[in-house]
Amino acid sequence: MQDPTHTAAAREVLRSYWQKNIALMSVLLAVWAFVGLGCGVLFADWLNQFKLLGTGYPLGFWFAQQGSIVTFVFLILIYAVAMNRIERKHKAELLALQAQEGGQ
Repeated sequence: MQDPTHTAAAREVLRSYWQKNIALMSVLLAVWAFVGLGCGVLFADWLNQFKLLGTGYPLGFWFAQQGSIVTFVFLILIYAVAMNRIERKHKAELLALQAQEGGQ
């Protein structure tokens, strides 16, 4: 039986997988950069006019000290969950192609 990754349909599935992976990483990295650099450094003075609910900490200070770290951990969780879904979908597509080619 031939390797299912060598057919044109399988290559298309793999190309789609990598496009989704890169798009997801790009969005999450952009969010991380905005929160870490934007909220924690560039916009910190403006954000300091607001207080973190229930604590009284200036929001810009909180983003610089904790917010970017908390955001980073949530982004890792989002990436893991999203990639599990993407990988499950593409694996099913590759297995379906393999079964289809095996039946021919």
